[in-house]
Amino acid sequence: RSKAQYEGLLRGGTRRMFSGFTFIVAPNGAGAARLGVLMSLRVSRLANVRNRVKRCIREAFRLEQQGLAPIDVLVRPPQNIRLERDMLARLRNAFSSLKQ
Repeated sequence: RSKAQYEGLLRGGTRRMFSGFTFIVAPNGAGAARLGVLMSLRVSRLANVRNRVKRCIREAFRLEQQGLAPIDVLVRPPQNIRLERDMLARLRNAFSSLKQ
């Protein structure tokens, strides 16, 4: 939750790309999976689009969280993202692939 934790994850985490989203993953000692979202104006100039993308990421994580190992996951959406109907399904698939 602190800036130092985010920076440590950015430096020491493993990067994976799924559907244009960048997932930065590292093990943690918290005993449960934790989520962080990196969102900038480059994703979209419109706040409502950025907020909907964040909600979608959080919901996909919530639905897949029980099956994940104790890891920290930092998600960075692609620039100029368009909201699509299947975004939640794609994110769920991405989170479920982190189980392996």
